[in-house]
Amino acid sequence: MPSSPKVFCVLVSGGLDSALMLSRLLRSRTRVIPVYVRCGFTWEAAELYWLRRFLSAQRSARVAELRVIDVPMRSLYGAHWSFSRRRTPGARSPDRAVYLPGRNLILLSLAGIVAARSRASTVALGILRSNPFSDATPRFLATMSQAISAALGTRVRVLAPVRHLSKAQLLAGAGNVPLALTFSCLRPRAGHRHCGRCNKCAERRRAFRSVRLADPTRYAR
Repeated sequence: MPSSPKVFCVLVSGGLDSALMLSRLLRSRTRVIPVYVRCGFTWEAAELYWLRRFLSAQRSARVAELRVIDVPMRSLYGAHWSFSRRRTPGARSPDRAVYLPGRNLILLSLAGIVAARSRASTVALGILRSNPFSDATPRFLATMSQAISAALGTRVRVLAPVRHLSKAQLLAGAGNVPLALTFSCLRPRAGHRHCGRCNKCAERRRAFRSVRLADPTRYAR
């Protein structure tokens, strides 16, 4: 008798990293519960628009209905560029410019609750090898596994299944994933289009160029 598929609670944003991670999990017979945490950031309406289209295109019975969790963070971040649209990190900004303090701490805590209530064994997020932040390290993820399990009284693992890969390596194995339905932009333009000028748009362009893959993205300029 074939074994039952694993159930993962998967943190998704609609960007390349989480979309390709989700597709990889589906190819391994994993059942996924996609979770999106809405905090009030300026790009979230566009993210959700494209994320819903991407999930619809998967056409898999192993993808549960998208869970959207509302946790407003404006009172925590104050006058931060992620809410004001002013001084959005541009194409030449370093990775540290887009750091959102405590982001993974909040995402994993909330996804852990969803996982426990859904009897999912694992929370997965799309951290890559190049991620330089302290809340993306193996030590942090192991600590979060322990904390979530202790707090909820049930075993919940926190995994980063693609952490050993670069963005180029992840993209090179995309196969027939509908990349045109992914979204990675800090300052979307009308029609939920990529601005073409921010840090994330530049990172996206570099990734496609690095693997000599045609970029299907519609940039505003």
